[in-house]
Amino acid sequence: MKLEWMGEYRDVIDGLIHYCNIYAAAYKAEKMEYKGVFYSFAQIQVVEYILEAEGKTESLSAIASRLGVSRSNFTKIVNRLISKGLLEKSHLPGNRKNYSLSVTSLGRELYDQYSKKILLYHFSPMFKKLSEIPSEYYPCIHDALYDAMGGDDCDELEK
Repeated sequence: MKLEWMGEYRDVIDGLIHYCNIYAAAYKAEKMEYKGVFYSFAQIQVVEYILEAEGKTESLSAIASRLGVSRSNFTKIVNRLISKGLLEKSHLPGNRKNYSLSVTSLGRELYDQYSKKILLYHFSPMFKKLSEIPSEYYPCIHDALYDAMGGDDCDELEK
């Protein structure tokens, strides 16, 4: 059967599906290790986004949304990272319900080591290909990827 609905975008969709399937298979597996601490892509992304949010007033719900994970899943990942000594939780002054997160020195070391490896082995080849596209198109690529999944969630897909 010819899949005409994809039109001229078949190669892009093929690459996206290939990437997503490989990534999904490894996403939750704690196979990466630094100083005896095993971690997953899901966990390192949370560390990354918390590092990125330092000094900002971004809520934990907003970070979870940017990652495309539910608040409950985000909380589970955060608790796992705290138990590994990669994150610290601090209650906000005068408020026992809300808290802030910070990356520990071990978490920073781990992220630094991870980011060097992921750049070298995975993202450098992608960045090389992207450099062939004018940078003013990058926001369009970003938006196309978000729009492909209906924005922040996949509720519409389940209907």
